[in-house]
Amino acid sequence: MTTFQQARAFLLEHRTDYDTAVANFRWPDPVPFNWALDWFDAGLATDPLSRDRTALWIVDAASNKETKLSFTTLSRRSNQVANFLRAKGLKRGDHLLLLLGNVVSLWETMLAAMKLGVVVIPATTLLTTEELRDRLDRGRARLVVASQDQVAKFAGLGGDNLTRVVVGATAAHDGWLPFEQTAAFPDTFQPDGPTQADDPMLLYFTSGTTAKPKLVRHSQRSYPVGGLSTMFWLGLQPGDVHLNISSPGWAKHAWSCFFAPWNAGAAVFVVNQPRFDAKGLLATIGRCGVTTLCAPPTVWRLFIQEKLADFKVSLREVCGAGEPLNPEVIDQVKAAWGLTIRDGYGQTETTAMVGNSPGQKVKIGSMGRPLPGYAVKITDADGQPSKEGEVTLVLGASRPAGLMQGYQGEGGKLSGADGELYRSGDVVFADDEGYLTFVGRSDDVFKSSDYRISPFELESILLEHEMVAEAAVVPSPDPIRLAIPKAYVMLTAGNERSRDTALSIFQHLQQRLAPFKRIRRLELVTELPKTISGKIRRVQLRRLEHDDDRADNLRGAEFREEDFPELQAARGVAAKS
Repeated sequence: MTTFQQARAFLLEHRTDYDTAVANFRWPDPVPFNWALDWFDAGLATDPLSRDRTALWIVDAASNKETKLSFTTLSRRSNQVANFLRAKGLKRGDHLLLLLGNVVSLWETMLAAMKLGVVVIPATTLLTTEELRDRLDRGRARLVVASQDQVAKFAGLGGDNLTRVVVGATAAHDGWLPFEQTAAFPDTFQPDGPTQADDPMLLYFTSGTTAKPKLVRHSQRSYPVGGLSTMFWLGLQPGDVHLNISSPGWAKHAWSCFFAPWNAGAAVFVVNQPRFDAKGLLATIGRCGVTTLCAPPTVWRLFIQEKLADFKVSLREVCGAGEPLNPEVIDQVKAAWGLTIRDGYGQTETTAMVGNSPGQKVKIGSMGRPLPGYAVKITDADGQPSKEGEVTLVLGASRPAGLMQGYQGEGGKLSGADGELYRSGDVVFADDEGYLTFVGRSDDVFKSSDYRISPFELESILLEHEMVAEAAVVPSPDPIRLAIPKAYVMLTAGNERSRDTALSIFQHLQQRLAPFKRIRRLELVTELPKTISGKIRRVQLRRLEHDDDRADNLRGAEFREEDFPELQAARGVAAKS
């Protein structure tokens, strides 16, 4: 038994004994290890107890089609994809941009890339053409695997050395290879050598407070092995049917639609809906026997608008992540199903760090306690221990396996995860029992519908508009999304705070931003609050939004995106094109 298998077995054995798990868990040794070959293939796909179990189960709500693949079948299919990619010139260390929805080829390609030692850049299909250009340029992608609806975005992007592969094409696309060619390749695979624990494996682009998103680099060890903490928090067991509601391209998808369930030997369950339908999804959860569910608070808030008690489910564990849950949501779910939603916390830079794991007392509003393998300190601005402060990880001998290698800069240089401590940028309050409650981001980044939103990035786009002199973006409370991006805008001289001005700015934003980042409120003002040094005080504007104080002298003329039929029509045309 490998040290990975020993660590996994220990956490499964003590899945409801938090104190023992935290006291005695040890990360597997950082030895040569390829998770796709040494665990998925050599373990799950060959063990008589698991090889014929369902590994991936996709339900398509529009067509009523269901697809089920066993661990053995996925192992062979990913071998074919790996051999195809190798034949197209991809080798260890090369970068692959993955631009797919929740389709089988996404999981096949992820496994194949791991086997080859290729670095995957997961990306959401919501990206604009300019955002794709950035990922190709800074990500140094040599090959892209994309769905047919993404092909048009690549027109004019150049990339003569970029090999392009399209999935599910109904017609030929010039310069693109059909993914279906992979079926002609052998279903056995021979690696070109051992995979080292610190070989790079994933590059995630994440929002921050700098001009461009950061590149978070994970190794062949950090997410696969580090995902043991996520498995423990979710309470997964072999044979579970696990549904995680998350879009590809984001770290939570890798957490809970890939590594954590397959670390446990559970099935990854996916429901594709043309538009989110809470009632339809709840019915499918019951019909298909889903046992474990993780969803962002936005989804939970939509679920409780239905009569939950009418849906007969087989759920054993229910979890939430991404933002704090309202007590009334937790109470309604418990009343209907007798289950308590357990919150958890982590970042793109880590696996699950803190959580309410099975067997622990759950404190409503708290995201739980540090998970096995994570030595967490709460520190103030000077790095000293504090009841309220930044989530900080102890490195050195206590460095968690799930922490990123670092932020990758020009030339591949890494930063941000070295030294004695890693500072997360997230501020929490710690009670006397060690339970942590989220307070906010130290750098003003906020969550909207489980997406991280960077004010700096949105403000930069606003300032490109000729009428905008200054801008500050803050979260505005929303009953469904928790918060939506709102901009306080000062106009250049001679421009009126009118409906036409607001429409022009909204149209500019609609052209330049992906839908999940869109600014949905504008307030045209005559001044912005600033520090003595001239920096905009977003904290003051956040308070205005939180308190809904319309009498403050900072207030101006507010405009809402939904009040402009022209914008709705433009989006409808874009959706059909």
